Amino acid sequence: MAKVNIESSWLEVLQKEFDKPYFAQLIQFVKAEYANGVCYPPGSLIFNAFNQCPWSDVKVVLIGQDPYHEPGQAHGLCFSVNEGVPFPPSLRNIFAEIQSDIGTPVPVSGNLTRWAQQGVLLLNATLTVRAHAAASHQGKGWETFTDAVIRLISAKREHVVFVLWGSFAQSKEKLIDSSKHYVLKSAHPSPLSAYRGFFGNHHFSLCNQYLQQNGIKTINW
Repeated sequence: MAKVNIESSWLEVLQKEFDKPYFAQLIQFVKAEYANGVCYPPGSLIFNAFNQCPWSDVKVVLIGQDPYHEPGQAHGLCFSVNEGVPFPPSLRNIFAEIQSDIGTPVPVSGNLTRWAQQGVLLLNATLTVRAHAAASHQGKGWETFTDAVIRLISAKREHVVFVLWGSFAQSKEKLIDSSKHYVLKSAHPSPLSAYRGFFGNHHFSLCNQYLQQNGIKTINW
């Protein structure tokens, strides 16, 4: 079995995935890529989304596609950047919608660890990438793994909010049992599509309304 540096409750839930042949092949691929050149996020942060948000804490699943592939940005949480890093365009639009929706001022930092620690699983479909090469680690097994994560949350938990922005994230809807979870869908916050339905989607207030209705502590966005 591949040794995985992941929080203990997730290790228990995902043990069967880690034991599968595809996962061993994926780990071999990732190790070779990191040995042969710069990849993101740093190796110790590949499973950061899980380590910051234990299994039993998950209230919201926000699905991204690929880590940022330029220096200093990616740290294992989708849409999030390290302290002091300028906001990428999608993140700027996310903060603009939060301000418009619930009045929270745009923060100084684009580090979303504060969300993760409140129960937001910031899950990229692909957890690693080669520097300067978007999508370079797609199709190697990560999607099989992260689809399994989505399926497990759907099957074993109740009243989780799944946030699907853009067609890629919305392709994951088939993995989710919408009879016991809340699925929020809109255009992607990217500047290419934000004006086609991301702005004004009110996802942050809708998410908190749903959590509150089900007796779950809301997220301080």
